[in-house]
Amino acid sequence: MQLLHDIFFTLLLTIRDVIPILAILLGFQLLVLKRPIPNLKRTITGFIYVLLGLGLFLVGLDKALFPLGKLMAQQLTNPEFIQQGLHSVSGILQWQDYLWVYLFAAAIGFATTVAEPSLIAVAIKAQAVSGGAISTWGLRLAVAVGVSLGIALGTFRIVTGTPLHFYIVAGYIVIIIQTMFAPRLIIALAYDSGGVTTSTVTVPLVTALGLGLASTVPGRSALIDGFGLIAFASLFPMITVMGYAQIVQWREKRAGSQHGKDKIENDS
Repeated sequence: MQLLHDIFFTLLLTIRDVIPILAILLGFQLLVLKRPIPNLKRTITGFIYVLLGLGLFLVGLDKALFPLGKLMAQQLTNPEFIQQGLHSVSGILQWQDYLWVYLFAAAIGFATTVAEPSLIAVAIKAQAVSGGAISTWGLRLAVAVGVSLGIALGTFRIVTGTPLHFYIVAGYIVIIIQTMFAPRLIIALAYDSGGVTTSTVTVPLVTALGLGLASTVPGRSALIDGFGLIAFASLFPMITVMGYAQIVQWREKRAGSQHGKDKIENDS
C-alpha cells in the first residue's frame, strides 16, 4: 500500500510540474497561432504516456537507484575501506589509495549517461535530422565516455584538493581549439551534449558521490570541494563528441586517400 501511495503521490507531483509546460504549448497553439491541435487523440495519449512514464521513472529512482548509489559512495569513501590499500608507510592517505573511487566514478558516470532520457531524445533527433550521418549509439557512447572521464577526474580533484578553475579553464581551452578544427556538423551538437548529461539520472548520483568523498577525505570541505563534479560532467562530453567526429573525419579522409592511391596504381 505504501508503494501505491508513493506512486500516486509522485504522479500528482509530475502532473503539477508538467501543467505549466502544457499550458504554454496550448496557449501558443490556440491563442497565438489560432490553430487547432493536430492529431488531438494521439497527442492526449502521448501526454498520458509521458506522465505515467515520468512518474514511474522518478519512483524507481527514489526507491532503488538513489539509495544504492548513495550507499556505494559512502562505502567506497569510508576510511576503513580505503586504508586497506595504503601506499604510504606513514599511514597518511595518498591520491593513489582512492583508485576504487576513481573507477567507480568513471563507471557510474558512463552508466548513468547511457541511461539518461534527455540524451536518448537528443541522439534520436540528431540521427533523424542528419539522415543517419550521426549515429544514435555513437553519440550516446561518445557523451558517456566524456562524462566518465570527467567525473573520474573530478573525484581526483577532490582527493588532491587542487583548485577547480584550473581544470575548467584548461578544458575550455581544449574545446576552443577543437572547435576550430572539428566538423561544422558536430560543433553545435557537441555543445548541447554537455548540457543534456546533467539531468534526472546523473545529477543526484554524482552529487552524492562528490559530497560523500569530500566529507571523508581529510582536510576537504563538503561545501567547497564536494560540488563541481557536474561541471566536469558538462565539460568533457563536448571534448569527446568533437574528438569522436574528428576521428571519424580523419578515418574517412585516410580511406578516401588510400582508395585514390589504389585506383592510380590499378590504372597504371
